[in-house]
Amino acid sequence: MNLPNKLTVFRVLLIPLFVLFMQPFMPYGDVIALIIFIVASLTDLFDGKIARKYNLITNFGKLMDPLADKLLVCTAMLCLMDIDRLPAIAVIIIIAREFIISAVRLVAASENVVIAASMWGKAKTVSQMTMVIILLLHFDWPYYNYLELLSIIVATALTVISLVDYLIKNRFVFKEIS
Repeated sequence: MNLPNKLTVFRVLLIPLFVLFMQPFMPYGDVIALIIFIVASLTDLFDGKIARKYNLITNFGKLMDPLADKLLVCTAMLCLMDIDRLPAIAVIIIIAREFIISAVRLVAASENVVIAASMWGKAKTVSQMTMVIILLLHFDWPYYNYLELLSIIVATALTVISLVDYLIKNRFVFKEIS
């Protein structure tokens, strides 16, 4: 297993630790959960850069890297929703997008087509990870609530935009199933 794939697996292994430290009974749990989330998010940045730079792109990485991102972000959002920092509607929109994209990827894969992430998809991932970090920080400063709301709006909007872009660019998949 090459280094980018090890980083992807490491990111997945950090998810249960993140959930553990999001529990209210954990001392300093919010700070530790934030650190875990940032470390996990950075592995996403590094695994892709390393894979491209050293030509270490594998089928495992193509499948698991986006799945690891989805697991990390969706888990964090569910934890944030549980503590009333993230509205359910944003979580539903974001998770629905992930299911739709995963379905399209599965159909494409059945036709031996691998669909790469687009610029919009990458922007969506960065905005979601940034939103999670902002919501985990959760400062009691006068205008911080506006920053939190803005991060939720941006992440949700980029989620919808990336979905539309993805569906338009990959509409050929739907022709295969009709």
